[in-house]
Amino acid sequence: MSVFGTFISQPFISLPEPTDSYSGKTVIVTGSNVGLGLEAARHFTRLGASIVILAVRSVSKGEAAKNDIEKSTGIKDVIQVWELDMSSYQSVLNFVALAKELKRLDIALLNAGIQAGKWEVFEQDESTITVNVVSTFLLTLALLPKLKATANQFNTRPNLTIVASAVHFLTQFPEKSAPEGQIFEKLNIKGDSMQERYYVSKLLEVLIVRAIADRRPASQIPVTINCVNPGFCHSELTRNVSTPVYIASVILKALFARTTEQGSRTLVHAASQGPETHGQYMSDCQITPPAPLVLHPVGYVTQNRVWNELTKKLEAIKPGITSNL
Repeated sequence: MSVFGTFISQPFISLPEPTDSYSGKTVIVTGSNVGLGLEAARHFTRLGASIVILAVRSVSKGEAAKNDIEKSTGIKDVIQVWELDMSSYQSVLNFVALAKELKRLDIALLNAGIQAGKWEVFEQDESTITVNVVSTFLLTLALLPKLKATANQFNTRPNLTIVASAVHFLTQFPEKSAPEGQIFEKLNIKGDSMQERYYVSKLLEVLIVRAIADRRPASQIPVTINCVNPGFCHSELTRNVSTPVYIASVILKALFARTTEQGSRTLVHAASQGPETHGQYMSDCQITPPAPLVLHPVGYVTQNRVWNELTKKLEAIKPGITSNL
């Protein structure tokens, strides 16, 4: 189904409300002071998680979110607020250093992302690529040892879920035609459309999750890694986009968007699934085919090229990190 078909069908799809027990479990939700992350954290808290970590760029906003969740659920002494700035590789590594001290880590829901309205460079790359791709997978690989240790120590199968989007259907990813080893270099050339750059970042997330599962299928890794499309939702994601894009999003949201709470159900669902979802793209609380480009032979070649370039970048940031896989 096309992304537009997905939007139009949303009002007619009933998403199951989360009911699983997370008793005894430790959960990290990034980008959780507002929107989908906040509502997902609220569900995990309501359903009995022992520790829910709000990983946020602004600690003060995280504390406000913590108070909001505690007030709505009546549950205290569960939520912790930790600083995580995805525009900084050092912040990501500092966050992981804290996470290593946790007794266990059962769920890492990587929801933090940006839709930039203007060209900026964070670290070595354009901001959207740094936050949504490089930092996201730096965090993924850096958290894997703790997730694996939890699996072995507690006889469970932890889950790492990356929040992707159906907008990955909307790009043909022209940078895939770059010379060998130069896809990320091509992405560092200033373009005309930041909207397109967001679409590309979400496509890259889907490709990289598949590349990870290709190298470590479910039978070879005790952690389920998947990605999820929450659908078109009311959120603050478009707060930094251009005025025309913002106006269009307001109109579309009024017609088709899910509430933030409804969208968060897809996140909690994906973060609670087993090995059958490893490497999969999920939408409407089920495994769903990704964009045709992803499934095309050209997509597979591109997937491997992106993975090879990404791992070189990650090794430059943190030598040895790819051995965590």
